[in-house]
Amino acid sequence: MARENDMTARQTVEKYYQRLGQRAGWDALFSDDVVFTNFAIPVRRLTGKDAFLQATRRFYASIGSLELRELVVDGAYASALVRYEVRPPNGAPPFESYVAEFFTVEDGQIGAFAICFDTAPYPKA
Repeated sequence: MARENDMTARQTVEKYYQRLGQRAGWDALFSDDVVFTNFAIPVRRLTGKDAFLQATRRFYASIGSLELRELVVDGAYASALVRYEVRPPNGAPPFESYVAEFFTVEDGQIGAFAICFDTAPYPKA
C-alpha cells in the first residue's frame, strides 16, 4: 500500500471523497498551510488548516451524502463536480447542492482547495 505522501493527485482526491463519505479522516489529507478559497460572493480566502476547518465546520457537519460526479486530473491539479445532499442544522428539509471543487496536491496532501457553488439554497444564519 502506498504511503499517503506517495499518492498521486487522483489518489489523494479520491481518498478525500471516500473518507468524507465515511466521515472519518478526510481532514488529514489537507496540509497545515492549505490555502482555501470560497468563490461565493464575497470571495473568501483563508490560509492554514485550522482556519479552513473552523470556517467550513458547519458545511461539513451538514453533509448527508455525496456523489463524486466527475473528476478531471492534470498532474498536481484536480477538478471535481460533486453533488451534496445538505441537511441544514435548523431542521429545514434537505436539499441538493452541486459544487465545483478545485485541488492542488503535493506529496499526497491538498495544499490548495477552492470551491464554487450557488449559495441561494443555503440557510442564511
